[in-house]
Amino acid sequence: MLSSINIKKLFFISIFFFSISEEKNLFSIPHRPSYFVSINTESPQKTYISFMNSMNSYREGVLQNDPILKKNILKAVQTLDLSGLVGVLSDRQGKEAAVFLKEIIDRIAVFEPSKIPDTNDLTFWELEGTEIIIQRIEKGNRKGEYLFSSDTVKNSHQYYQSVKELPYLSESGGGAGYSSYWLEDKIPRWLQKSFLSLQWWQWIGIFLSILIGLIIRMILSFSIATFLQLQRRTEKKNFYSLLTAIQKPLSFLAACSFWFLCLFTLQFKGIVLVITTAFLQIIFSSCLIYLFYSMVNFLSIYLKKITFTTESKLDDQLAPLITKALKIFILTAGFLTMIQNLGINVASLIAGLGLGGLAFALAARDTVANFFGSLMIIFDRPFQIGDWIKIGDSEGIVEDIGFRSTRIRTFYNSLISVPNSKTASSQIDNFGARKYRRSVAHLSVTYGTPSQKITAFLEGIKNIIKSHPNTRKDYYHVVFKDYGAHGLNLMAYFFLEVSSWGKELRERQEIYLSIYRLAEEIEINFAFPTQTLHIESLPEEFIGQSKENQRLSIKPVGKNDSKK
Repeated sequence: MLSSINIKKLFFISIFFFSISEEKNLFSIPHRPSYFVSINTESPQKTYISFMNSMNSYREGVLQNDPILKKNILKAVQTLDLSGLVGVLSDRQGKEAAVFLKEIIDRIAVFEPSKIPDTNDLTFWELEGTEIIIQRIEKGNRKGEYLFSSDTVKNSHQYYQSVKELPYLSESGGGAGYSSYWLEDKIPRWLQKSFLSLQWWQWIGIFLSILIGLIIRMILSFSIATFLQLQRRTEKKNFYSLLTAIQKPLSFLAACSFWFLCLFTLQFKGIVLVITTAFLQIIFSSCLIYLFYSMVNFLSIYLKKITFTTESKLDDQLAPLITKALKIFILTAGFLTMIQNLGINVASLIAGLGLGGLAFALAARDTVANFFGSLMIIFDRPFQIGDWIKIGDSEGIVEDIGFRSTRIRTFYNSLISVPNSKTASSQIDNFGARKYRRSVAHLSVTYGTPSQKITAFLEGIKNIIKSHPNTRKDYYHVVFKDYGAHGLNLMAYFFLEVSSWGKELRERQEIYLSIYRLAEEIEINFAFPTQTLHIESLPEEFIGQSKENQRLSIKPVGKNDSKK
């Protein structure tokens, strides 16, 4: 009985001491690393504890080179108000601010967390002896949270410069493992003087960086050009064409990559860092877009070479559409990636369009209809590139089938663009899809032509049609059609088996010339419109006047006239 009572007493005593120890640990900042740091920003106290725990773990990750522990700096950044930073550099500057704040706090004072207010009634709380402020957010997605203020974040580097010579306090976490820039101790004092927000050594570094970057571009471009000269006579024509296409964008990309390295070496701060980083990101993204766009141009040429070797015309239509789709995709994806890297949330931007997006969708209705019309043309194949077609009042040869329109070259050499939505809903007369092309020749011979010659002439025309290699042999007509007003009308009705209008004209010309030669051999005379006027009698007054005019027109020649 006594033993059971003693056990109960010991149990309650252990619980009491355990609760005391836990209460003590609640307000302590552990210096041992933790892989799982929780973030709580409900009060100034919880924000401070979350920040310090995250940065202590980050410091151990730096000392041990542990990538998992280093990621705790991202949790520390969650306790900072980054609204005052430009989006393009908010992540990087947030990490730098977290490091500087930890370095400042561990040099100035060790704050007992229990003395920091644990309430959400305060507007802000300032760490004693510092300009570091934990402030309540009043608007935005993080409304009601307590975060290190935006002014504290922006001025963290300046605060650090004023206390960096102080040693770490004995009970602190020993900073954040930050080491000063290696050039700071090697640059002469006179080069560290400022001019237009930058030090003189930075201005010199900018000039040298630009110069060396351009030299790198020239060297790379010259090397590629020299290599191309050596490879011109080889059989690797595709590789030669690819290098020719990417020569310029690749050299620009190399120079821009070097400038990015120099950007971190020159240690820009503030607005200068924001402007230069944004400028270089735009150039770098543009070079990448230019590079992939040039590769698509090479792909377009390569696909055209392949389509020339095939008999199907479907690939002739698909090849340009594929290259156009790739170009549109590269430009769109490149632009969206560019603005995403500049700190603009693309998803929020698209979602925030609202009525503007609806208006855009309504405006793009015709574009979508034209796109589906182009798909109908590709898969239904009512015509192909090179066909002679007629759509409404438009007639000519199909030159190109795009996403928006079909381009037709008329016989007047003008270019008509017909929207694909109209093409899909219109009646299409495809002359190019004909297997046979009809030809009708109407011949008229004079009435005095003997019947034997006419029969021989008709038989000769039949033989010309049968012997021609590009005529239809099973269906044709060569007949004496009827009696005309000016001659005997003959008709030659036949079909040509040709693939294009130009070849149709040439083959028809050959047949017509053969018919004309046959007419010359048989001595057939072609009739043309003539009229014969028969006059039975004329009035006497008209006859007398005609005789008088005839007499006056005859003038005898005298002596004087003959002398003249």
